[in-house]
Amino acid sequence: MKLKTRLSSSIVVVFLVVCSGKSANAGEPTEAIRGAVNQGVEILKNAKLDSQKQRAQVIDQLRQIVYPLFDFNEMAMRSLGANWRRLNPQQRKEFVSTFTALLEKTYADQIDLYDGQQVVYTGESIDGDYAQVNSRIIDKNGRTYSVVYRLHRVDGKWRIYDVVAENISLVNNYRSQFNRVLAKSSFEELLKTMKEKVNAS
Repeated sequence: MKLKTRLSSSIVVVFLVVCSGKSANAGEPTEAIRGAVNQGVEILKNAKLDSQKQRAQVIDQLRQIVYPLFDFNEMAMRSLGANWRRLNPQQRKEFVSTFTALLEKTYADQIDLYDGQQVVYTGESIDGDYAQVNSRIIDKNGRTYSVVYRLHRVDGKWRIYDVVAENISLVNNYRSQFNRVLAKSSFEELLKTMKEKVNAS
């Protein structure tokens, strides 16, 4: 599986894959992810993706599950790295909104990747308000790859701020892309490029 597809599908599997049994030592962070997965599976059992209208309805239902699980503000801030400090409040708000839309388009475009994959939770660690949930994704051919979810506690709830597929961080991957653009052009140009990707058919 190519890197881009692997990273994209890591978000998809949060709510698309079928869980394989309950982990013996699963704690709150793991259960937060599992809960979203179970709800997503219920939606997909009767989902039809034959038309754009049907597809949009399914994506909207999944959005209601995914949005509360991810901390898009934290992901956007970490993805921009040191450049975040140079933005004014309005620029930050617009960047978070565009970044969120870009992530949504990524998983929406990859929704067809679901083909009966299973996820096995292999471990969980908690350090104060930060946690990590380790898992392995198994496809129907028996191939596996690792996915690690990094979470922190916000207002009493565990929310994902990074996904690491096969040791490649989604946040770090975006940061590298954004840094390359910003090294040659302005923040406005980066935002324009991101919006073009969001609006691309």
